[in-house]
Amino acid sequence: MSEPITLRVYEVVGSSLCVASGDGQKVFEQIQQALKDGKKVRLSFQNVESLTSAFLNAAVGQLYGIFPHELLKESLSLQDMEQNDQVLLKRVIDTAKQYFQDPNVIDAARRAALGDEDE
Repeated sequence: MSEPITLRVYEVVGSSLCVASGDGQKVFEQIQQALKDGKKVRLSFQNVESLTSAFLNAAVGQLYGIFPHELLKESLSLQDMEQNDQVLLKRVIDTAKQYFQDPNVIDAARRAALGDEDE
C-alpha cells in the first residue's frame, strides 16, 4: 500500500490557533475525502499552538459517525501533537464513539441536563 498522505492542520486552517469548529470542519472534509478515496491519512499538528475540543470534534470526532472504528484506527494517524492535546483528542474520540453507538441516549441525557425535556 502507498504511503499515507500528510495533512498539515496548520496549513488547512491557516493559523496556529485551532479553536473554531468551522476550521475543524475544513480539516474533516479533507480527511473524509482522502479516506473515501482509500488513502491513509497522517494528520500533522506541527506549528499548532492551541487546540479545543470544538475543533477536534469537528475535525476528527464526526468521522466516527461515517467510518467504522477499525478503519479509522488503521487509516488515520497523528504526528507532532503535544501530550495534553493527545489526552483531549482521546476524550473527543471516546465521546464520539459512545455518541455514534447510540445517539439517542446521549441526546436524552443532554436534554435532561439542560432541562429541555419537552423536545
